[in-house]
Amino acid sequence: QAIVLFEDRYFYYHPGINLFSLFRAAKANFNAGYIKQGGSTISMQVVRLWRKGQKRTYLEKFFEIVLALRLEIAYSKDEILHLYCSYAPFGGNIVGLETAAYRYYERSSKYLSWSEAATLAVLPNAPSIIHPGKNRDLLRNKRNLLLRSLVLENRIDSNEYQLSILEDLPAKPQPLPIASYHVLQRMIAEDKNYISKTSISKQLQQQVYQLVNHHHTQLKQNQIHNAAAIVLDVETGEVLAYVGNVAVDNTNEGSHVDIIKSRRSYGSILKPFLYAAMTDEGMLLPNMLVPDIPTFIEGFTPQNYNNKFDGAVVAKRALSRSLNLPAVYMLKRYGINPFNYKLKRLGITTLDFAPEHYGLSIILGGAEATLWDISGVYASCSRVLNHFRNNSGRYFNDDFHSPVLIPSTPKKRFLQNTSVLSAGAIWLTYSALLEVARPEEEEGWELFQSSKKIAWKTGTSFGFRDAWAVGTTSKYVVGVWVGNADGEGRNGISGIHSAAPLMFSIFNILPSSPWFDTPYDELIDVAVCSKSGYPAGEYCESTDSALVHENGRKVAPCPYHRLVHLNKEQTHQVNSNCYAVNDIVHSSWFVLPPTIEWFYKRKNPFYKSLPPFHSSCQEIDVKAKVMEFIYPKDNVKIYIPVDLDGKRSSVIFEIAHQSKNCSIYWHLDGEYIGTTSSGMHKKDLNPPTGKHKLVIIDEFANSISKEFEIVN
Repeated sequence: QAIVLFEDRYFYYHPGINLFSLFRAAKANFNAGYIKQGGSTISMQVVRLWRKGQKRTYLEKFFEIVLALRLEIAYSKDEILHLYCSYAPFGGNIVGLETAAYRYYERSSKYLSWSEAATLAVLPNAPSIIHPGKNRDLLRNKRNLLLRSLVLENRIDSNEYQLSILEDLPAKPQPLPIASYHVLQRMIAEDKNYISKTSISKQLQQQVYQLVNHHHTQLKQNQIHNAAAIVLDVETGEVLAYVGNVAVDNTNEGSHVDIIKSRRSYGSILKPFLYAAMTDEGMLLPNMLVPDIPTFIEGFTPQNYNNKFDGAVVAKRALSRSLNLPAVYMLKRYGINPFNYKLKRLGITTLDFAPEHYGLSIILGGAEATLWDISGVYASCSRVLNHFRNNSGRYFNDDFHSPVLIPSTPKKRFLQNTSVLSAGAIWLTYSALLEVARPEEEEGWELFQSSKKIAWKTGTSFGFRDAWAVGTTSKYVVGVWVGNADGEGRNGISGIHSAAPLMFSIFNILPSSPWFDTPYDELIDVAVCSKSGYPAGEYCESTDSALVHENGRKVAPCPYHRLVHLNKEQTHQVNSNCYAVNDIVHSSWFVLPPTIEWFYKRKNPFYKSLPPFHSSCQEIDVKAKVMEFIYPKDNVKIYIPVDLDGKRSSVIFEIAHQSKNCSIYWHLDGEYIGTTSSGMHKKDLNPPTGKHKLVIIDEFANSISKEFEIVN
């Protein structure tokens, strides 16, 4: 009402032009000798705004008249007024009534008082001359005159008028709210609609935005400048909070970058999906031992975060501790191609190259992913678990889908018997992720009844460039990334110390939710070997009952327990050729391969190495593998680098032997080159370029050999 009264009081009565106003403006301009008045209606002003910056000439006025008449034919009066309010200038760089209301009064235009509405209504008339930060007295006079006109038109009463003129003018424009800056930028780039309603919760968005920036004040002390967080509703996949970075500030490096959709190295964050896939296909049981030993595969030499080895570790603990070497072993067994295909089906959209391009490093962050995709996969997995029981053991076809920022009419869904990952595999994976050690401030969480069960995983990329933490309950998924947008690494940055505290802070402001129901339809109780975690074999001494995936029936019985024949004292192995049969003691023995055993028994005091054969027994147990190459592996090509002084360095060859003090004899290409006498045998060698054969013989005449090639 204020705008129409001030700009064009006959707006609802004329066809787009006001002949009387045009005649009056022409007369005033002729008398003044310059263009003093325009005589434009609101419709003509919309045309002028559309034509952008044309000179004020009589010809241009003619064009405005013609186009205003066309505008009135095509649009209703309210639509034309809406266009004017959306594109009119309101001082400085402020365009549009709604923007002006936020900039000057920090609220929507529908909550303005009459005084505030009148103030804004007069601004488009001369936005470069008067606005709240310039010529305030002139602005006040114009506002009060308009308020007086509103009284005369009976739009407001005298009391309203007296109160309105007492209101002060706003100060300089306030900064726009930027808690959803990156959401807006994403919608501008991706959504073609002028008006869209997102799934964002305003209150939660503001809370998460404040938490991200509070956390950033601590991170920037270590020159870590950027952070991002996303919160998803599990049931719908809708985005409830989307903070693509810290507060946008030209002094803060990279704060304009939307990290949520940026491709980054993800570290260990995808390990749970490999664990779930292998569980789903009957290749892994939760308590099964997997190797954790030095690994050399075609130049790829992964290391655990602590540069130590356990020899063998329970699969679910390898996941909860995020050990790299067991994950590489598991991926090698599962297959690079199947895992790449599985990730794409889960919803990872950034794997642009062939699986061979990434190799085994894909499980340790050797590819790129987005926080958007990864959080979406966790939400999809949680959705599968929630729906499984309600669907009587069946799956919705659309349980796996990307996050939803702009809700739309859901597509037709139907039930099916299979899913990308089964509910049983997901539940077992989440059970392992419950055991991930929480940050110091969250330690002892299980002791408090009010604490939330959260299945969560961290990731830290190579070079300490990216820190991730993603967690899920049955209702919400929270994903967090911390680092520098320009890729600069910082010592001390890690998922557990840098990203996890922010993730738990966000979970603390979310409502509690119950833990997932156990999908018993896909789980079975089996007897497993208490030492190896494999299904119990005939020689396993003790067993435990374990809840495993129904496909766990495919796993072969325990390969590590065997029947051995010992003397009465059980200090040596014997056989019928050298020992009285009636005196032989038959015993079940837990025997690991030599390399695994070497590391395993240092972490597990209960482990007893297999006794050696008695000196009187000449027969060699062909089942026993007493020695093993740690390095080199089969048919490897080795490059020996040149040191700074120009001399060739050497290569360290390693052998593991079951016997702690056994001596072994090294032979290279048929020539004896030395002896070593410890359980882990190492020797520095510098063979010439070409193919070679290394033969190792121990003092009991056991031998192993390895062929390798030195490349120039």
